[in-house]
Amino acid sequence: MSYENKILQMKKLLGKKKEVKEETKPKYQKPSQPIYVKNWEDAGLTLIENDFGVLFKREVRYPLDYKHGKVYLSSFFHALDMWHNSNIDHPFSIDSNERVIFFDTETTGLKGVGTYIFLIGLLEICDEEFVLTQYVLADPSNEAAFLFESKFWQQQATIVTYNGKSFDWPQIETRWTMNQNVLPKLKQMRQIDLLHSTKRLWKNNLERMKLTLVEEEKLGFKRIGDIPGHLAPIIYLDAVKSGNAQALMKVLYHNEWDLLSLVTLYSISTNLLLEDEIQDSAITHTNIGKWYGDLKYEEKAQNVLYNVTDNFNDHEAGNAYFLLAFQQKRKSFYKEAAISFEKSLLTIEPRQKLIALEQLAMLHEHQFKDFKSAIEYTQKGLALLENHYFLKEQQKVKAKEKWYKRYNRIENKLSTLLDVNVDH
Repeated sequence: MSYENKILQMKKLLGKKKEVKEETKPKYQKPSQPIYVKNWEDAGLTLIENDFGVLFKREVRYPLDYKHGKVYLSSFFHALDMWHNSNIDHPFSIDSNERVIFFDTETTGLKGVGTYIFLIGLLEICDEEFVLTQYVLADPSNEAAFLFESKFWQQQATIVTYNGKSFDWPQIETRWTMNQNVLPKLKQMRQIDLLHSTKRLWKNNLERMKLTLVEEEKLGFKRIGDIPGHLAPIIYLDAVKSGNAQALMKVLYHNEWDLLSLVTLYSISTNLLLEDEIQDSAITHTNIGKWYGDLKYEEKAQNVLYNVTDNFNDHEAGNAYFLLAFQQKRKSFYKEAAISFEKSLLTIEPRQKLIALEQLAMLHEHQFKDFKSAIEYTQKGLALLENHYFLKEQQKVKAKEKWYKRYNRIENKLSTLLDVNVDH
């Protein structure tokens, strides 16, 4: 049989391929409206309908001279100007051309696929005023309509939040994924999380970093008639069940205050970072100096720390002296570094004190050749290791070995020096 005939036989055996019809996605069925629409509208919400269902909306406009606590909203524009005029590429700087959205959510829980976002709050600048827009989930069946209306699929923006980078935005991403079959693709947004800056600025100054505490201590704003945040999901679920949205409006006011505080917190944080004059405690400005040092802006860090040591007493400026000493040592200002390390010993914690004593021993041994002083600082370090328990036992043993090695080395140098002097 010829090769051609074999091919023909094989084709007959295989038979004709069956045509596979493309499966078409079922047409999206819009959910029905909840029965409590009129009640929620009477409470102050507006019904919004789009291709995916319904949701509720509330909008409030604020003039630029609106004062939240002790800060005007217009101070945000001053903050933008300050970043524009600085030569610092800081992670919290915002360019005046960026679209900025102050963003906060309320959810029915903290995690899990069964957790819904029921309130999205957005605060933006529009036509020389701030516009607050709050979207409320009508019910879980209308989630696609609720998420779509946020317009996070339309254009990129800089999102400013408080703990939003690790909570609010990931929740948006999770819920968006659950509705990805019908929603447009979610845009990636630049995130500025003011919880991070609050921790950097006010570490060891504020007992807790809860936003309401920051408002009272730093923003001059005290909430009156606010609801505890943990009650928000209970109030929402009750509003869906009962159809009564009066209590739900208190959740919206809670969210509104959160967003207004983000604007003023950003403005105050920027002032602290960029203004030269002292505006807060020695601890706060020392934290700022450390932050600039971590960002490798050493000159700026040094200027901030000098500002602290010039304006506060040695006891208050202990941590600033500790950080400043490293800056001075890197620039080979050894005498100044030794003075700063010595002054820092007044107030720094034991772990830092051990580092300062080590640095002083090194400076006197290697730079000043003052072996007697180097031994004295080494003895102080060994005494600190004996009398404090800031290290685990194994760490303590290794540290003592290191310090005794230094002690013996310096003692040998001192003995050699004394022998030389005796010979002469």
